Amino acid sequence: MSSRYAIILAAGQGTRMKSKLYKVLHPVCGKPMVQHVVDQVSQLNIDEMVTIIGHGAEKVKAQLGNLSQYALQESQLGTAHAVIQAKEMLAGKPGVTLVVCGDTPLIQAETMEALFKQHQDANAKVTVLTAEAVDPTGYGRIVRNNEGFVEKIVEHKDATVEERSIKEINTGTYCFDNLALFQALEQVSNDNVQGEYYLPDVIEILKKQGEIVTAFQTTEFEETLGVNDRIALSEAERIMKIRINETHMRNGVTLIDPQTTYIGSDVAIGQDTVIYPGTVLLGKTTIGSDCIIGPNSEIKDCQIGDETTIRHSVAHDSSIGRAVNIGPFAHIRPASDIHDDVKIGNFVEIKKAVFGQGSKASHLSYIGDAEVGKDVNIGCGSITVNYDGKNKFLTKIEDNVFVGCNSNLVAPVTIGKGSYVAAGSTITSDVPEDALSIARARQVNKENYVQKLNQKK
Repeated sequence: MSSRYAIILAAGQGTRMKSKLYKVLHPVCGKPMVQHVVDQVSQLNIDEMVTIIGHGAEKVKAQLGNLSQYALQESQLGTAHAVIQAKEMLAGKPGVTLVVCGDTPLIQAETMEALFKQHQDANAKVTVLTAEAVDPTGYGRIVRNNEGFVEKIVEHKDATVEERSIKEINTGTYCFDNLALFQALEQVSNDNVQGEYYLPDVIEILKKQGEIVTAFQTTEFEETLGVNDRIALSEAERIMKIRINETHMRNGVTLIDPQTTYIGSDVAIGQDTVIYPGTVLLGKTTIGSDCIIGPNSEIKDCQIGDETTIRHSVAHDSSIGRAVNIGPFAHIRPASDIHDDVKIGNFVEIKKAVFGQGSKASHLSYIGDAEVGKDVNIGCGSITVNYDGKNKFLTKIEDNVFVGCNSNLVAPVTIGKGSYVAAGSTITSDVPEDALSIARARQVNKENYVQKLNQKK
């Protein structure tokens, strides 16, 4: 197999987006558009990938990291001008180069692989990925000769009335013989309405040289959608959302109402898990088998074990074990580590805490900056007092501790193994193992107090 290269066009600002965020960094199902493209291209056994950057260059590089090399297009003078920026890295190397736009987040590796195959089978110098559009307005048209080969590609603004009636459009994705590509780029001119250097002009140059130009038409027009404004962005979201949800359902996940379930592109879900309406799953979230998630839950960058239930709750950047019961209306904040068989009940907030196996905080508690052992019971209204206005401090609650309702554990403090904290206590010192700690005023009853108060009034 000949060497394979890829050039990702990601230099445009995207003025029609009307946004401070550069176009290719706008997310689709939780992932920037250009990242979708690069992730798909990365599945194609590419030897070298070059991303053409311009507006927002540093932010694009920060997003993609070492997945790609980069070439800067300081002035955006057209697609051919963009591609020639990769000359220093790729020119003079034999092989096949894929050129794809960074604002086409729906394109799939299988389609690009088919494009490579068509190019190789036809022994072509150029292969164009095309699609049939119901409304081709704005797209370059594919003009074929009598034998069906590609004669030329005409941009919409430069097309005649007859050419504008053509439904087959250029998707902006190509395979080129790499040596022929960079030789032809030197001959591209900007003698057109826009005064830009168009990449499709390479096709006409190679045709005049008698080279083979072919096309591969995808059956999925939606896959080729280029995002240039917020309307197209929402359409890409809709299509990607359907694609993701259908994939999970085919893999054995039950989505009670797919239309109201939002799942990010990198989320993994085990078989026989049920996702209820209104649920949002984002980031690198991994959910095990036989779980119940939702309704109306938001989970981001969490690892969740089998047989866990999360209802009406929010969980971010945390590890949640097997057979855990969370909610309703719980909040699992970042850096929490919740072990197996734990119960986190209604209106409980966990933050940067380890919660040991079999432990419970059933209602109305805040557990922050804490290490909770096994089989601990934390009563209603109890909190770890972790902040003095400047610093955060650690609370340690060892195995088999019982914390009574409405207790304040003022950190730094350790509650020893097997001990009890009496309801209503404010604990400011360590509690020894197997002790009962009572830190509240002794009850005093004032007889006839109300009658005396009323007499004064």
